[in-house]
Amino acid sequence: MKIYSTYVNTKLTVYLSGELDHHAARGTMDKIDRLMDEYLPRDCVLNLAGLTFMDSSGIALILRVFKRLKETGGRASVENPSQQAQRVIDASGIYRLINIVTTAAKEV
Repeated sequence: MKIYSTYVNTKLTVYLSGELDHHAARGTMDKIDRLMDEYLPRDCVLNLAGLTFMDSSGIALILRVFKRLKETGGRASVENPSQQAQRVIDASGIYRLINIVTTAAKEV
């Protein structure tokens, strides 16, 4: 699992790539917790475009970020989930709680 982030104007965007499974979820959440503690973002976006695999552990991670931001008055969202991650999101029904945004790829 690879994680990198950007922080601009109170918005933390976390980019995840690789496999988000039970083994990767704990370390990934720890890293996201540290980023949120450091930046205290108003908004947190989880960009899932780089995920090749996600299971229910990914849903738990999304819910944890959502809950943490909600407690502080912030907003969490998911951006550009990969096709496989989107299937897991659809099956879970999590889209009823958290905003899932898919942006069209920009043509060059």
